[in-house]
Amino acid sequence: MSPVRNTKLSIIGAGSVGSSLAFAALIRGSAREVVLYDLNASRVDAEVLDLAHGRQFVGASRITGGADIELVADSDVVVITAGAKQKPGQTRLDLAATNARILEDLMPRLVELAPHAVFVLVTNPCDVLTVVAERAVDLPAGRIFSSGTVLDSARLRWLLAEAADVAPQSVHALIMGEHGDSEFPIWSDATIGQTPLRDWTDESGTRLFPRERLESLTSDVVHAAYKIIEGKGATNYAIGLSGARIVEAVLQNERAILPVSSLLTDYRGISGVALSVPSIVGSQGVIRTLDVPIDEVEVDLLHRSAEELRASLAHVL
Repeated sequence: MSPVRNTKLSIIGAGSVGSSLAFAALIRGSAREVVLYDLNASRVDAEVLDLAHGRQFVGASRITGGADIELVADSDVVVITAGAKQKPGQTRLDLAATNARILEDLMPRLVELAPHAVFVLVTNPCDVLTVVAERAVDLPAGRIFSSGTVLDSARLRWLLAEAADVAPQSVHALIMGEHGDSEFPIWSDATIGQTPLRDWTDESGTRLFPRERLESLTSDVVHAAYKIIEGKGATNYAIGLSGARIVEAVLQNERAILPVSSLLTDYRGISGVALSVPSIVGSQGVIRTLDVPIDEVEVDLLHRSAEELRASLAHVL
């Protein structure tokens, strides 16, 4: 039997998102070694100690961390959650300038310490910051990407599953575009099991998803984060779980298809911005973006989303 490879995940930022991601990674066994780094020494030391106390209840994963960035050295995956926090009523794009400056300072040092790592951005606005990170360092295509609409797609599937009274795992639907206000669902290709979503009926034969309901569901997904932030100040648990899932796709070289956000080159005529599209994710990051069937309305929405992000980039860069 070959020995288990030691995999190292470093999480930058010990706030609510970073700590939740570390917690999720430990419970799921996403990596053998989890490192939590933050400039705030007392906060990160406390988070690491709290997580370490629960090690006997999880698998073989080990948690370390602190305020010394050298702890990140030789990581296989680096997830960046550090940045200014989104405030109630504030859009993700409003955060762009502040977090772009933080990332420009951070990325060169991280690449120096972990030159072979895959870098996953969770800090918002993640699509804009993916382009900022790409410009800050010189890495092969695909080695930098963001969590994109992986969580948004999970929110959509949960809502559809609740309405249809089925398991979320049986719902096949995703969100494309910006991780933010211009994101949109791909209704044309959505299914429950093998049944097209628009043809799904209840036991009486009534179709459950007419156009008006689909529009309402879209609004619920787009505004989900704002509702959570208004109620408790931050979103953290679900993004922690989705971040751990992405990490596993990289560390296990799954070649999983996930709607992550990477810098696009001539994707349906779109270049120079990062948007979420179905992508094959493995040990080298985004291996390939997939040109899935979408209708003319959805193509137009994708281009609109690209223009929204292009305008934000012009303001930040």
